[in-house]
Amino acid sequence: MVYEGRLGARLPPALRLILVKADGSIAVHADAKAYKPLNWMSPPCTLQESAGLLVASSPGGESLRIELHEVLHDHNVELGDDPGLAKDGVEAELQELLARRVQALRADLALVRREYPTDIGPVDLLCRDADGRAVVVEVKRIGEIAGVEQLLRYQERLDLDGTLAPTLGMFVATRIKPQARVFAEARGVECVEIDLEELRAGAPPDLRLF
Repeated sequence: MVYEGRLGARLPPALRLILVKADGSIAVHADAKAYKPLNWMSPPCTLQESAGLLVASSPGGESLRIELHEVLHDHNVELGDDPGLAKDGVEAELQELLARRVQALRADLALVRREYPTDIGPVDLLCRDADGRAVVVEVKRIGEIAGVEQLLRYQERLDLDGTLAPTLGMFVATRIKPQARVFAEARGVECVEIDLEELRAGAPPDLRLF
């Protein structure tokens, strides 16, 4: 397997699990690293199949080339509509508190709606900035790459609406992991770390912008 993009990466032949999802993503897993893939391509990407070969390409010129020496199992599963992830108490409280005072994130923000609906699930907060631009806010307790990818999927759907496009993304958490921050910044997403206790107390929160 060979990845070509911002960096180069290779994986030697071995037994792998390859997941191709309906959202246009592909991930290559080993029997280790828990849920984290060895390599992946985020949506949207184009998949080309030929004898013994899968090639995933992104609009940005990245490619993931996977050679299939032997296929042990090939199966399609239709998962249907996703009801969305139920937030834990901290995430739900963060979302509620921030909906009441979105200016804690940025002084020029005004709330349009909490839980703004899309066809792939509700956006935590949809706001407008001083220039009238739509700002899509995703709230997490701990900010990880999966949360950034979720935000990007919401932005992709909302950008289909001419009254909202082009949207801006804002990723908010009590702590954002370094890998997630790098990934978010590379996709033009603003990252904000916020102190829940200070937000509860109503004091100006200690925000760290990256």
